[in-house]
Amino acid sequence: MPFVRIDVFNATPVEDRKAIADAVYEAMRETISIPEGDRFIIVSAHDKDAMFVDPHFQGMNRTERYVAIEIRLNQGRTPEMKQALYKRVAERVHEAVGIATDDVMILLTECAQVDWSFGKGEAQFILHPPAWVK
Repeated sequence: MPFVRIDVFNATPVEDRKAIADAVYEAMRETISIPEGDRFIIVSAHDKDAMFVDPHFQGMNRTERYVAIEIRLNQGRTPEMKQALYKRVAERVHEAVGIATDDVMILLTECAQVDWSFGKGEAQFILHPPAWVK
């Protein structure tokens, strides 16, 4: 169950924000086998004085179209699956809205199943796990 936060600059058009969210969701479906409908994505836009990004760290050429994508998900993906996810997210964002892959930064954080509550104050993966939870 991924939980995604996407941060962009305010200059990013609203329709691009939705397209970026769609691109991330589809890339996750393609590469890390998340179930259909498992879509929890928050997009936040910031003024230039609220997001500070080095334009060249790690050899990138970042611009005002920079997108930060943070994905929290259950533990267990292999390094190969993660690399495929990074690549596909960057490709899909580029295909969807023309943002250069240098401008797409991704951070994965793995959580244990006990770390999720989908509501009702319960850890559903532990108390009532769906069939697809291992």
